[in-house]
Order: sequence, then structure tokens, then C-alpha cells
Amino acid sequence: MSEKPSENPSENAPKKAPEPSGVDLARVALRAAKEQARARGDAARQKKQARRGGLRSGARADGRDPLALGAAINRLITERGWETPAAVGGVMGRWPQIVGEDVAKHCVPEKYDEDERVLIVRCDSTAWATNLRLLTPMLVARLNEDLGHGAVRQIKVNGPGGPARRYGPLRAPGSTGPGDTYG
Repeated sequence: MSEKPSENPSENAPKKAPEPSGVDLARVALRAAKEQARARGDAARQKKQARRGGLRSGARADGRDPLALGAAINRLITERGWETPAAVGGVMGRWPQIVGEDVAKHCVPEKYDEDERVLIVRCDSTAWATNLRLLTPMLVARLNEDLGHGAVRQIKVNGPGGPARRYGPLRAPGSTGPGDTYG
């Protein structure tokens, strides 16, 4: 069944919201007056603070309130862009947990080159240096998992530093010294 449109046009017209009455108009006017007063009060308060020499510390927090030491250090690290070097420093402190106790006894991280993203590690013998070189892909993956992708691109493994090489009458020309022991 279809309904026929009514012959009376007032019945077909969309119903409009009623016009605001006196009470509704008063509420709207009161709300607008409160917002204007609040804005004037904020402006007056700012002028007063400016005359006194700036913001004053009070019950509400502002930028001059003291920070906890940890929060201050974290803010300094973030502002200076030291996130990666600080994280790598933490890795150097946790080196035995990352590589294991056996490797940590013989291999020690020396420094981190932030520009090249290279971690330099010194080992106490050439055998341990060779062992660590074989483990570097796994260590790079583990460090990047801990620090974030791309924080360490390469681990450069150095053997032990030997005594100063002496040149004298008993040395063969072109000799590099006892390479088996001192890397």
C-alpha cells in the first residue's frame, strides 16, 4: 500500500526546532558573559605577572620547578640527541649478560664510534679475537635488537696489544714481530 501525500502543506513541511524562549536566551547570554569575564581575567593576570617580573612559582607546576634527577638526565639526553650513545654505554655495562661470561672474561668493549656505528672490542688473545669475529653477525643482531635497528652496523675486533716493537741490529728487515702472540 502506498500512502498519498496529504493535501495540507503544513503537514508535509519538516518540523522546525522551537525558537529559544526567554530562559534559554538568558542561559546563552550568561555562558557568553562568563567566557568573556574569564578571558578578561586571564589577560589581567598575565599583565600583573609581567609587571612583577615574570611567572611566579606557586601551587601549579611551571617550567622552573625542580625535576627529579632521573627525569632531568633523561631530558638532557633527549635534548642533546645522546640516546644512542647512552644506550650503547648501557650495553657496555651489561656486556657479560649480552655475550656470556666466558666471552666477557676475554673480550672487552673499548669504544663506540657513533658516526660509523662501529663497536670496537679488544680481546686478550688472538684465539679469542678469532672466536669473536666468528660471532660478530649474531652479536650485531642481538645488539640491534636491544638498542634499535641500525644502532650497531659492525663490530671491529682487535687482538691484544703487544709490547712496543723494537728495531735494532738483531731484527730481520721487514719483520713485524711475533704475530702469533700479539695479533
